[in-house]
Order: sequence, then C-alpha cells, then structure tokens
Amino acid sequence: MTLTIMTQACHQEGELDFAWRQLPQLPDPVGFAGAFSGISGGHLLVAGGSNFPENTRPWSGGTKYWSDRIFALEKGAAQWKEIGRLPKPMGYGVSLTWRDQLVMLGGADQQEHYRDAYLLRYADDQLVTDTLPDLPEPNAYASGALIGDVVYIAGGLDAPQAQSCKHSFWSLDLSKPAAERQWKKLDPWPGDPRMLSVAGAMDGAFYLLSGVLLEVPTGDSLARRKYLTDAFRYLPDSGWEKISDLPHAVAAAPSPAHAEGGQLLVFGGDDGSLADQNSILKDEHPGFNTAIVVYDQETAGWRKAGSVLTDKQPDAENNPNASTWAPVTTPLVVWDGEVILPTGEARPGVRTNRVLAVKPSTK
Repeated sequence: MTLTIMTQACHQEGELDFAWRQLPQLPDPVGFAGAFSGISGGHLLVAGGSNFPENTRPWSGGTKYWSDRIFALEKGAAQWKEIGRLPKPMGYGVSLTWRDQLVMLGGADQQEHYRDAYLLRYADDQLVTDTLPDLPEPNAYASGALIGDVVYIAGGLDAPQAQSCKHSFWSLDLSKPAAERQWKKLDPWPGDPRMLSVAGAMDGAFYLLSGVLLEVPTGDSLARRKYLTDAFRYLPDSGWEKISDLPHAVAAAPSPAHAEGGQLLVFGGDDGSLADQNSILKDEHPGFNTAIVVYDQETAGWRKAGSVLTDKQPDAENNPNASTWAPVTTPLVVWDGEVILPTGEARPGVRTNRVLAVKPSTK
C-alpha cells in the first residue's frame, strides 16, 4: 500500500522548526506497541511488539497478540516487506542502532520478561541475527541509549506481575570482541525506581527522564502508577546529577530522546492526566500528550518547542487508523537526519500502523 507523503512545517515558540511527513504505513491492519526498531542496510526495521487484533479491545475481552514478525522499509520505497522472524514473539525491550545494526535488549511476552539480547543486521536481502550477552536480569519496559560504543540501560520491570520497578543501571561496551563483552552493574540514579522512562545521550552524557513508579498503597494489594517528572544526567567519569524537572511527565514517549544542537528533544508521551479515567473513557480517550519538550544545555531548563503531528478524523473512536496520533511505547529512530516514530500506541489499548517522520532544524 502506497501512502501519499504529507509535509507540514511547524513554526512554534522556541528555536526549532519541524518538517513532518508520513512514511508508508506498516502492513498490519492494527500496528504494534513495544516494537523494536532501528536502521540496517539502508532499511528501517520494525520487529516484534504487541497488539489487540483488529476490532478487539482489552475491555471487551480482546486477547493481546505478541508478534515475532520483522518488517523492512527501504529508503524511498512505497511499501514495506516482511523479511523474517525474531527468535521468539516479544516486545517492550530496548532497541538502538549501532554500526548499521539493530540492538535489541530484553523484552517481554504475556508470561515472562527476558534477559535475551540480540544484534540484527540486514544486507543484500539477508537477515542475520547474532546474540549479545544476556542482561544481568530479566527486564522489559526499560530505557536505554548509546554513548559511543557503550550502551546504557536503566530501570524497567523484571516480571509481568511485578509490584515494583527496577532501580538498576547497566552498561555494555559493544566495541569489544564478542568473547570479551560483559555487562557492568553501575550505581543507579539518585531517585525513584522506574519504568517507561525516556533515555537520551548528548555530549558524552546519559540522560534519564520521567517514567512511572509502581507503588502499592497502604491497605491495597495492587500496584498503582505514579507519574514522574524528575530527570537525571550521568557522566561516565563523575556519576549522576539531578537536572531540572520536566514540565510534565513524558512516560513511554519515543525513546531515546533526540539530541539536536545542544538540545534534547522529547516527542509527546503519557503525562498521566487521564490515567485514572482509562477504563471509563475507553475508545473516547483523546490520545496522549502531543507536546515536544526540549532540554537546553545552555539554559539548563525545559521549554515547549512544538507539537507532534496529529490529524484526528471524525471517526477516530471507531476507526483509529484513519487518524494520526502522537504515539507512545515505540522507539525513536534517526534515519539520515530524520526522526522516525514507527507505529506505537495511539491511546490505551489501541495501536497505530502509521509511521511519522520529522526533520528538526534550528531557526
């Protein structure tokens, strides 16, 4: 299926312009949340993830489907192709691009969380899957970023029924020979355990932004989410420091955040403002926060710099894929200078198969 490309130039407050367009839709009628994504061999790869099959919802008895399918989109192509399968159906791990390969770390399915770690590369119509050292512990819903050849991964959950988040911080030097690669356990950030955070890397530092804390209230047996607005920076030579709080939570926003000209950009996210109403709103949920918030190294503060491209149609409740949403629970991928937001969650329990692309530029 070929999608007509649409470009929208946004001139918002701040010092950045955003030229938006849409790439061909993923060839699944629903789309996926929690997919892995990266660049290899001149192709955008999207692998795994989960959804509720077409015309089903979690509140109406729908059963979550976990995918092992791998899709590839060549630069400039009008349609995707399916190129292979993951070793197992899974999603909600960390995915990054390193040396023209897709790095996949951890993940989950309905029954368990995994320690698995892989490198995927695609060239000459061949998909090759290599293994990396297993994570120190099972983990999903973590966040990660690369500083050079070293990958850092923070937080997450170790099991589907976990009542608390992880307060773990690990690193792996990918430049070492395969036999010498080992995960290092590092001191965690000076804040709450968390999952669904946004990671980032800029000028040799790792950033950990927002996320969700799980807490079991007194007298209750079920964990509840607390949406976090705090943020931290890690320098490999000196450790952690707190930076300015975000203006609102950005849980599950596309990760890692995009670094551009001394600024770290976060596209949308779940601010938690409707979290207590999800079961009431159902298909009337309006979607997640669309704000693009930016951390500026020079001012050491945050500002809003624009909005994620959205286009709500009159039938958005019953036909969500006719509309364009600000997605969450999806990776952020940089492809030849463009930021790609591939598929993801449009609103609670509902996926999107749209693929957004934006080129930020400094005014």
